[in-house]
Amino acid sequence: MTRDIFEPEHEAFRQTVRTFLEKEVHPYDEEWRAAGIVPRDVWLKAGEQGLLCFDVPEAYGGPGIDDFRFNAVFNEEFVGSGHTSIGASVHTDVIVPYIVSLGTEEQKQRWLPGCVSGEIITAIAMTEPGTGSDLQGIRTTAVDKGDHFVLNGAKTFISNGINADIVIVVARTDPDAGSKGFSLLVVERGMEGFERGRNLEKIGLHGQDTAELSFTDVIVPKENLLGEVGHGFYYLMQNLPQERLIIAVQAVAGAAAVAQLSTDYAKDRTAFGKPIGSFQHNRFVLAEMLTEVRVTQAFVDQCLRKHLDGKLDTVEASMAKWWTTELQNRLVAQGVQMHGGYGYMNEYPIARHFVDARISTIYGGTTQVMKEIIGRSIGV
Repeated sequence: MTRDIFEPEHEAFRQTVRTFLEKEVHPYDEEWRAAGIVPRDVWLKAGEQGLLCFDVPEAYGGPGIDDFRFNAVFNEEFVGSGHTSIGASVHTDVIVPYIVSLGTEEQKQRWLPGCVSGEIITAIAMTEPGTGSDLQGIRTTAVDKGDHFVLNGAKTFISNGINADIVIVVARTDPDAGSKGFSLLVVERGMEGFERGRNLEKIGLHGQDTAELSFTDVIVPKENLLGEVGHGFYYLMQNLPQERLIIAVQAVAGAAAVAQLSTDYAKDRTAFGKPIGSFQHNRFVLAEMLTEVRVTQAFVDQCLRKHLDGKLDTVEASMAKWWTTELQNRLVAQGVQMHGGYGYMNEYPIARHFVDARISTIYGGTTQVMKEIIGRSIGV
């Protein structure tokens, strides 16, 4: 499929990403999956190659590229190749943009250069043991003590939680203010009372560290408040469309990879003396896969264009997020079935796509929450 959304510089960058994957990721991916975490030096290597934090201005050590197509290329190549161990997307596409848009000059000088180089790994702590997509149910509190906040609470399912050097924590600063009672506080490695729990064992994304975090009377200086007090919920809502768009980009890339893997397998695998792709049922499945991927890619590219123009809204981002992730999961299930017993073997890429894809309909807001957002927008 010819896509006209990318320019020559994006395709050149795509080759840079592929080279990095071949040299620095592919030889070690199995080791990282077994360990449940990637070593910090791979983050430094990614930083050296200019693969982190594209939108960080040059004044803070970044390339200063305000073009989300580079983010899309990066994610397409990583997910399409089945390499999901490095949590660089949540770092580059979700977390660092909060610092870029909300940080004070001192905060930007303190954190952004390390984010670009890979010396500082970031995480964002929203989800709690008792609340997921319903952010207004957050119970973590931060009490204003004049020149600092005292932070108490627990978070779970935090991507990069073990490796993270700084964590943006969503906390209640005013229990009586509803959605205006949340603020964003940056907790740094080594702060007393900040503890990391288990590196959680997941059914997929085995190489990505995902942690439980706890905060017990953590003293967070006012200098670590990100943005204004009470505006945290607004900031989250403002940034969620980009997060959901990048999940959609990843999902359609994963779906396209699954369609290609299934097509290749159907051509090579024989049964009853002929390739299994020659059976009408399998041909139809493949035809449906390839068509749905192409149609979905066109919609995601349209959303990407709107985002570049600053016009992608919450509703369309929610549409893209739920549709692409449900498609990804449906197609990968079909791909496993077409592979037969081999589809159940970890040594086959289709099996890894199967377990890695399952979370996509959950994180960033579940499919059900996406449909609720869309439904409310049409007044029903």
